[in-house]
Amino acid sequence: MGTITGNMIINDVIKKYPQTIKVFNDYKVDSCCGGGAPIETTAKRDGIDVEGLLKALNEAIGEGSAKGG
Repeated sequence: MGTITGNMIINDVIKKYPQTIKVFNDYKVDSCCGGGAPIETTAKRDGIDVEGLLKALNEAIGEGSAKGG
């Protein structure tokens, strides 16, 4: 499995990892209108903690121990 990063497109992540839908919803990320944009861009626009979101997304796909960098 790969690691989800901030430059990945929201819709691509949801298609590849459907279990992330709940995380996007929990963080109130606009995965409809903002779904065609990178995670980091949409999260920053919406005032969401990017690092926390990415950590939660990676935990959802079983990559919670992955080191960012």
